[in-house]
Amino acid sequence: MRPFRISKANARRLPALGAAFFIALGLFAPQAQAAPTSTPQAKSPAPAAKSAAPRAIPVPKSPDTPKDDRPLASDPQAKPTAPTAGSTVGAAKPSERTAKQFSAAANACDVSAFTGNTGAALVQQVKSAGLDCINTLYQLTGNDAKAAFNEAQMATVANALRDVSATYPGDNSTSAGQLVVFLRAGYYVQWYNPDVVGAYGTTLQTAIRGALDAFYAAPHSKDATDANGATLSEAVTLIDSAQENARYTGVVKRLLNDYNGTWPASMAGAVANTETVISRGFDLPAFTSALQADPSFATTMASFVTRNSAQLNGGDLVTKIGIQLGNYVANDALRAQGRPLVKDLINRYPLVGNTGPLTMNLLWFTEKKDAGNCSFYGTCDVPAKLVPLVLKTDHTCNANLRIRSQSMTAQQFADTCTSLVNQDAFFHKVVKDNGPVANDNNTSLEVVVFDDYYNYSLYAWEMYKIEVDNGGMYEEGNPATVGNQARFIAHQADWLRPSFQIWNLNHEYTHYLDGRYDMYGDFDAGMTTPTIWWVEGLAEYVSYSYRGVHYDAAVAQAGKGTYTLSTLFDSTYDNSDSTRVYNWGYLAVRYMLQSHPQDMDALLAKYRAGDWAGARTLLKTTIGTSYDADFATWLKACAADNCGTLPTSQAPLCKIADTRQFDKNCRRDGVAATTGNYSYSFLYLPAGVQQLTITTSGGTGNADLYYNGGAWATTGSYKAKSTNSGNGETLTIANPPAGWVYFSLFGQQDFSGVTVTTTYN
Repeated sequence: MRPFRISKANARRLPALGAAFFIALGLFAPQAQAAPTSTPQAKSPAPAAKSAAPRAIPVPKSPDTPKDDRPLASDPQAKPTAPTAGSTVGAAKPSERTAKQFSAAANACDVSAFTGNTGAALVQQVKSAGLDCINTLYQLTGNDAKAAFNEAQMATVANALRDVSATYPGDNSTSAGQLVVFLRAGYYVQWYNPDVVGAYGTTLQTAIRGALDAFYAAPHSKDATDANGATLSEAVTLIDSAQENARYTGVVKRLLNDYNGTWPASMAGAVANTETVISRGFDLPAFTSALQADPSFATTMASFVTRNSAQLNGGDLVTKIGIQLGNYVANDALRAQGRPLVKDLINRYPLVGNTGPLTMNLLWFTEKKDAGNCSFYGTCDVPAKLVPLVLKTDHTCNANLRIRSQSMTAQQFADTCTSLVNQDAFFHKVVKDNGPVANDNNTSLEVVVFDDYYNYSLYAWEMYKIEVDNGGMYEEGNPATVGNQARFIAHQADWLRPSFQIWNLNHEYTHYLDGRYDMYGDFDAGMTTPTIWWVEGLAEYVSYSYRGVHYDAAVAQAGKGTYTLSTLFDSTYDNSDSTRVYNWGYLAVRYMLQSHPQDMDALLAKYRAGDWAGARTLLKTTIGTSYDADFATWLKACAADNCGTLPTSQAPLCKIADTRQFDKNCRRDGVAATTGNYSYSFLYLPAGVQQLTITTSGGTGNADLYYNGGAWATTGSYKAKSTNSGNGETLTIANPPAGWVYFSLFGQQDFSGVTVTTTYN
């Protein structure tokens, strides 16, 4: 990944790209049968898993990573003072609606009625329109935006809101809601189109202050009812849209003080919207000054959290508002007010569980914005405390490999160990090394697995002091240091559940092996000259080849012929996008290993000795452009799915007693049958399997391979077959059904000693 090998001495870190994966599933076996006269019962299928791989640098996490409602302080923020888009009550936000829906709403909403009216006519049009209609105005641009939302139009509507608020009845019977939403839409459109709409000045400021003053002075604006909350929610957000955050700190305090867990939903929504007023307010000097002058604002926020702590679950309004106290310690003028309150909350609530999002986000502020003061906060030992609190399951595969996780099962541990241990032999077969490079003491790897991307982001930054806006992180450290611990920090691919995957596992394990057996020294040493084509290309090559997964994206790129081989030798993280780094790195490595193995032996000898200049000379001078034409020819063949023969990885022997039953990634040797007879087999597939591969090889005679899904496979009943001469047969079944599936070898001639292997992903 970028970069893939890290020296802890200079704290460089690696964001891991999720191009490789491993699926480990608990399988169920049928009862042993004497003959194929009945069918094992399949388990009820689960929803099919969805696979994908991220394609972004330098944020290489899967695009399928689910968005979690719980906040992360490290999440990228929107434009600091940009008004919030869309009405939050009464209609969907524009960002949540399809273009077709907008088009339909626009057809029912005559924009000219807003752009072609002024004064009382405009006010009447706004008040009579539906909220759904007004929400479409957020999309206005050009002359329509100017005609609807110039300062005179906005001031007219603001004054109308002032007048309506004088007798506000606590519901929308007087159309206060429409007036508020129109004003919000105007601020939003003007923010993104200031040159078109024109500037907003004191005329509008005076009008909006009069409107908000009148609304919040209305007795019924304090009603704790759904009817009032619908309009109040919009009015709270309007405070921020108009950047009047400092003027209405009293309104925010009142809502926080009055709120209790029994309030109806829309009133709770109004309280939740105070987070927008608070968080964006910290970007406004006037807001900071108002908080300096009123220390009770901070204590109100803290009291709001402690009084409503029973609601804390990470995605709740109490958590989100409580986190905003962190902005106090991020602000030089407010830090003294915020420190004791933040300290109390961090030490009051557990670091894990429902309160974890609150405490970990506040901790983030203390470390990132008030660095060097962990003694004051009592948090210096938090990294060490978190490890046993978060990583509750621990498994040692062997003396060189340990896995720590939040919640992996015994079967998942075992399958992961098997995948990694078996990969060792495959890797060494590819690179043909003679053992570790000199002075490499990375004798063991620790694999850390969080339950999902959210937990990885919430905890890994503190536990391991890494960046977490990525799909994982591999830390090589300084391999020359005795006792150095290499570590891959990862997370489960929760979007693929119920299938179990550790995102990036085999790709990153290749980096560990490559660093130990091919690349002398630490990361900085390996980056002396461009080596990315090799280190990332090899990780892709081993990952896909070892798992027997067709690299669709790379084959598709081969057809484009974008790069020459000599150009790929120059790839760096800075001059390459993810496609060049990963897809084309794979293609370059595959071509060189298959077509020029002697050159690769010579190159790796130089890498292993740390002769970076010599390696560069070999690539750019000795080889230079001499292979470019042949590489281009090879790419055309590869695009037609004729990329050459990949190395094979012998799967482990199947362990189930019934010799007819297979499992994931296992083989049976010595399979035999006489002419005209069958060797029947079956295996259980969990839901979501995307590709099943059955291969036969070796032995004597001639066996043909038949597959028949959910019934016994014969020459007269099959869904797929492979009937080559001899015993070299392969069947690849896309999206096979969940449950028991069946295949058989038919004896065209007596056959014996055949090896049969099943793999799936």
